[in-house]
Amino acid sequence: MAGEPLREHFRTLGHRGVTSRIRRPCTVQPVVAGQAHNRCVPSDSVGPTLHLEKVLQAPAERLFAACVEPEKLAEWWGPAGFTAPRLDLDVREGGRYRITMQPPDGEAFHLRGEFSEVDPPRRLVYTFEWEEPDPDDQETVVTLSFLDHREGTRLVLDQGPFATEARRALHEAGWTETLERLEQSLK
Repeated sequence: MAGEPLREHFRTLGHRGVTSRIRRPCTVQPVVAGQAHNRCVPSDSVGPTLHLEKVLQAPAERLFAACVEPEKLAEWWGPAGFTAPRLDLDVREGGRYRITMQPPDGEAFHLRGEFSEVDPPRRLVYTFEWEEPDPDDQETVVTLSFLDHREGTRLVLDQGPFATEARRALHEAGWTETLERLEQSLK
């Protein structure tokens, strides 16, 4: 199951350089002309959600490309020690994706989903589902927003709802390390 290699990997993980907070379930409304940020409004979803923010010293176009071009995504996808030996991406609304993740120890596992919004270089929304799920897994929605910042781009990640707090915490740890790898790949 996908949860076991990740759970083992994150037993002693600390959160370095990523702002995180637990939020009520919400949907992100599109940026309106003149507004600085997307805003979160309560939704009908039930379960914990994840919200992470990281300022990266790169323009939004470069970050967006790193998230949708397979060869660039393979450089940084997954927590420390993981690789992504195969990425199949059809980056368009309604397009599907599948990523093979290889942990440092153990067998590979897979993640898949569908893109519901592709708005280069500002927003990417897709479903996230493990093919070999943990009993506490359920499909979630990931929203990546790329916002202008004086130091580059503020990457805002929202994901949820999760079935349990433990699964939300596991994803928080995984995304935290993954975003650190993204930052390193940009240097």
